[in-house]
Amino acid sequence: MLMKIGLIGFGKTGKSVASILLENKKFCLEWVLRQSTVLEHRSVPEFFGVQSDEPGLIYSSSKTSIDELLEKHPVDVIIDFSSSEGIYTYGEVAAKKNVKIISAISHYKDKELAFLKKLAKKTTVFWSPNITLGVNFLLFASKFLKKIAPWVDIEVNEEHFKTKQGTSGTAVKIAEALDIDKENINSVRAGGIVGKHEVIFGFPFQTVRLIHESISREAFGNGVIFVAENIKEKEKGLYNFEDILTPYFTV
Repeated sequence: MLMKIGLIGFGKTGKSVASILLENKKFCLEWVLRQSTVLEHRSVPEFFGVQSDEPGLIYSSSKTSIDELLEKHPVDVIIDFSSSEGIYTYGEVAAKKNVKIISAISHYKDKELAFLKKLAKKTTVFWSPNITLGVNFLLFASKFLKKIAPWVDIEVNEEHFKTKQGTSGTAVKIAEALDIDKENINSVRAGGIVGKHEVIFGFPFQTVRLIHESISREAFGNGVIFVAENIKEKEKGLYNFEDILTPYFTV
């Protein structure tokens, strides 16, 4: 049975995720909700110039409410690539209708995190500041190495496109997992770098470097698909990548 998807946000990353969802036959992109009225009532397949039976209609939140959208076009999962405030536009309604939520928002303040926990009491909620599989493998490997050698010197570097503001949420998460002050994260902003994270382990006579680099934003789409498949049978609650990856590492 196809999993019906509603996508919140249709910026550069949202478009990349939508293209990957259209290619996967296990999912059906029912609709996209964005703030802008540009492309309103056009379909995502039409936008990409591809043949597809999926509706993928584009709606503007300024003209169509999430209540109306979920009533007319119900979905199993809402995927959020909008903004940190986006959760307030759909969270309560989705939770009430038991629609699962996958949030890929890079930065949430304590207020939003508390709201996610509140929603998780009613439905299944997943949040990751970086939803690519590779970077979460890097995080896992880094934690294991730190456990083996807790005394090793560690540096966290992150590189992104020139206009990205603030420290990468992924880098902050890596630093927190390794007990490193986030003020010590080294950031680079240049050109169109999609995203690169590096953890350097400095041993006395050797160096270990763990690197993850996103080649294109489609990597987020692959991550979304992995998460959606793995929370399909999950009960209500708040989940992260560690929750769904750990069983794969259990012998």
